[in-house]
Amino acid sequence: MPLDSQSKLNIAIVTKEWPPEIYGGAGVHVINLVESLKKFSDTKVRVHCFGSERTDASAYQLSPALENLNSAMKTLLLDMDIAEKLANVDLVHSHTWYANFTGFLAAKIFEIPHVITSHSLEPLRPWKADQLGGGYSISSWIEQISYEHAERIIAVSDAVRADILKVYPKISQERIVTIRNGIDTDVFRPIRNNEIINLHNIKDKFAMFVGRITRQKGLIHLLRSWKNIPKEFGLVIAATNADEPQIFEEVQELIIELQKERENVIWIREKLPQKDLIALLTHAELFVCPSVYEPLGIVNLEAMACETAVVATAVGGIPEVVTDGLTGILINQSNSDEEFERSLSAGILKIMSDSSLAESLGKNGRIRAVSEFSWDKVAAQTIDLYRSI
Repeated sequence: MPLDSQSKLNIAIVTKEWPPEIYGGAGVHVINLVESLKKFSDTKVRVHCFGSERTDASAYQLSPALENLNSAMKTLLLDMDIAEKLANVDLVHSHTWYANFTGFLAAKIFEIPHVITSHSLEPLRPWKADQLGGGYSISSWIEQISYEHAERIIAVSDAVRADILKVYPKISQERIVTIRNGIDTDVFRPIRNNEIINLHNIKDKFAMFVGRITRQKGLIHLLRSWKNIPKEFGLVIAATNADEPQIFEEVQELIIELQKERENVIWIREKLPQKDLIALLTHAELFVCPSVYEPLGIVNLEAMACETAVVATAVGGIPEVVTDGLTGILINQSNSDEEFERSLSAGILKIMSDSSLAESLGKNGRIRAVSEFSWDKVAAQTIDLYRSI
């Protein structure tokens, strides 16, 4: 039966991440999308996630006897377990390769449509081989067969859509639709809180980085570039969840080196409560996103919604969020790390040394976040896509 003829849709959202286990932008996306979808009376949504028991989702985990398996193998087993439970849904919507195989299997077994939201592409993240080992071949295979058989693919930016067509040429253009990430600007808004600033012993004007410790996020480039920034400016690094030990050690070494000469380089290693993150983003003079690969970058939207200027790399979907010269400064990626880091330093210094420019860019960023990136708009577009199948 065509989905547009049904009075109410029964949707299964499949995700690795669900509160309290949220560690990246895809998890943030799923939380907000589900919350917004539930506002529509013609849509019933149930979340199926990895991990321990939840009150608001169906959760799945392996027996302890299987915990020593390669993480990609564990994912396959969990996906099969989840797929078996999806016999009575109208459509399955999966997020990230961890969940894609569930959708692939459910679509084949129960003859239901599978929609994928593409938050990133495995072939464009070769550094994940360091994290997954031989499992990287499995994750890449899962993604490929899932994408090639999905009924529709939602790209979170036009850049991601172009990447999908390039990486997976068997997929027709008509099956890929761009629906950009959103931001809850009622939650993420300028809120000052000096208690949070004092808690982290922040005394100087500062720039901020928020993200996982991965090659993708480019933190190493920011730390190297910070050597060229005057010592009067502080840097707050909210960085957790290292993908693998080597990148953690590299980041730790660079931070320690900076801290030997500067008291205002502060590393927050624990995941920040949302209210603390909002306060820090609001107080920051500048948010820095030095990613080498970024499908869209929700964190840039979060900073903009808090009226904070952004310096970001002009890669992936970032230029669809950050408008160069209006809401921040975009830095072109270079084949030379040294050249890229010099350009990054120059962009940072331009804003950090000009408070009126920082204020103007920040206010423009808030206006853009409110007007262009509403989650209700994202949810409405997503339901329209469901019903078009």
